[in-house]
Amino acid sequence: MSTQRETRRVSTAVPGTQAVARAAHLLRLVTAAGESGAGVQELAHAADLTRSTAHRLLSALQAEGLVDRHEQSGAWLAGPELYLMGTVAATRYSVPALARDVVRSLATRTEESAFLSVRRGDESVCLVREDGAFPIRSFVLSEGVRFPLGVASAGLAILAFLPADECEAYLASAGDLRVRYGPAHGTPQLRSRIAETRDRGYALNPGLIVEGSYGIGAAVFDSDGRPAWALSLTGVQFRFGPDRLPMLGRALLSHAHQLTGILATRSHP
Repeated sequence: MSTQRETRRVSTAVPGTQAVARAAHLLRLVTAAGESGAGVQELAHAADLTRSTAHRLLSALQAEGLVDRHEQSGAWLAGPELYLMGTVAATRYSVPALARDVVRSLATRTEESAFLSVRRGDESVCLVREDGAFPIRSFVLSEGVRFPLGVASAGLAILAFLPADECEAYLASAGDLRVRYGPAHGTPQLRSRIAETRDRGYALNPGLIVEGSYGIGAAVFDSDGRPAWALSLTGVQFRFGPDRLPMLGRALLSHAHQLTGILATRSHP
């Protein structure tokens, strides 16, 4: 069972944990909003909370230094305590530091934007972005951005190489993807793309999130052979045509294999 589903179950089964789960959700939304932050109404809507509840939780988080509020715009931003906690956690989760040279090499070789994402429950979360030399770029993905598994190419690559029972369990619980991301993310369409990903070796997202923005992703495996991370490339549509796609796919798979070897020598929580 995924971390996200476990959190939802515990939050309803253990008294007093609902506020913690809601606050944690708000923290994830604030960090995903990046440097520009997000307004309370936007955060409340995304977290399925009333405005007053969201504001009360954000104010409590602000008092602890976990979030901050921009004086002029009123946007909520990641706070200084999150930075301090992150520096401590980074000593345990050293994957971005180990992977950055590989991600940079992939961006240099292909001239496209390259990324490392990690599986977090039912989502993929971008950890590292490195831009290539080609001046026209896609900005669908950047550090901290999350997508459900099967939506972005990184999450599709991870999903496709999960054990069959885990993949099926996820598909059975992901019925709202069609509503949130359009008919191309219905279960039959996802099954088809999963099969294509397994056959091809890497996932292809042909502009399904933002029209004209293409992405390809390859799973990166941990020491137990599970798809824990993914490398991906994004760019504009004409850069991912049949003349370049095979080269991009080979480069992506080569770098994913290299990174799998690097990470397999280390133990990660």
